[in-house]
Amino acid sequence: MDTLNIAIIGECMVELQRQDNDIRQGFGGDTLNTAVYLARQLPAGAGKVHYVTALGTDNFSQSMIDAWQQEGVDTSLVQRMGNKMPGLYFIDTDSHGERSFSYWRSDAAAKYWLETEQTDAVLAQLMKMDVIYLSGISLAILSPASRQRLFDFLATFRAQDNRRVVFDNNYRPRLWQSREETQQCYQQMLALTDIAFLTLDDEDALWGERPLAEVIDRTQSLGVSEIVIKRGSQPCVIVSKNGVQEEVAAQKISNVVDTTAAGDSFGAGYLARRLQQGSTTESAMQGHRLAGTVIQYRGAIIPADVMPSSSL
Repeated sequence: MDTLNIAIIGECMVELQRQDNDIRQGFGGDTLNTAVYLARQLPAGAGKVHYVTALGTDNFSQSMIDAWQQEGVDTSLVQRMGNKMPGLYFIDTDSHGERSFSYWRSDAAAKYWLETEQTDAVLAQLMKMDVIYLSGISLAILSPASRQRLFDFLATFRAQDNRRVVFDNNYRPRLWQSREETQQCYQQMLALTDIAFLTLDDEDALWGERPLAEVIDRTQSLGVSEIVIKRGSQPCVIVSKNGVQEEVAAQKISNVVDTTAAGDSFGAGYLARRLQQGSTTESAMQGHRLAGTVIQYRGAIIPADVMPSSSL
C-alpha cells in the first residue's frame, strides 16, 4: 500500500492547566490533538501526517514545532509569522472531569494562514495530499474571505481522483458571530465532506435538539457519504453511504480524570483504522479505546508510553 499523505488544518495554542497548587504548561488544540494521536497510531510507512497552521517566531512557537517533529508530525507546511504569536487557553476541570476553557486568541497567527505570501505555495502542496482533515474551529478562526478561499480550494481538491475530506463539527459558539453564520458555513463545509464526525451535543447546540434521524437526514442531504455521530459515553452511530446504520459501544470508564481531547482522539483512532481499509466497526472500536484511555489522564496529549495498542 502506498503511503497516504494526510493534512490536518487548524490551530495549536499554548495550554495552561491547574494541577493541585501549580500551573502546568503544555500545548493543545483540537486538530493538533488529532494530528499527534493519528501520527502515533499509523504504522511506519502507512501514512504521513502533515500539520497546517501558522505560528510566530517566538520561543513558544519553536517549542511547538520541536514537539510535533518529535511526534512524527511533518511541519513543513507550518508558516512562521514574525509579527504574530500563538493563542493561549486555560483549562479548569471539575470533580467529574468536565472542563471549562478561557481563551486569549483574538490575534493568533493561525487566523492568517490563508492571507500570507506563503499561502499559494502551501495550497499547492495541499493539493498533492490524499486526505485533508479540519474542524469547525479550523473554520471559525478564519475571516469570511479566507473561509471562502478554503471552500473553493477544497472543491478543487475533491475533484481529483481518490481525494477525501474529513470534517469534525466541533462547534464553539464564542468563535462565531451568530448561529446563522455557523449554520451556513457548516452546510458549505459538509457539502465538501466525505467523512463527517458529528458530536451530537454540538449538533443540538447549533441546530436545536432534534431526533437523531433528522440529524442524519440533514447531513446526508448535503452529500456526506460516511457519518460518525459521537455521543460521549453512549454508543457512537455510524451511517454509511449505502444507508447501513450501526451502533458501536465504548467500554465504560470509571476513572474519568479529564475529558479534554476525548472527541479529538476518538477521531484519530477511527481514522487510523479506517484509512488502512478497516471496517467502520473496527475503526469505531479503535476510536473508543483511545478516547477511553485519554480521559484517564490530565491534559490534551497523554504520554506516548500509555497509548493503548492499535491492534484489535
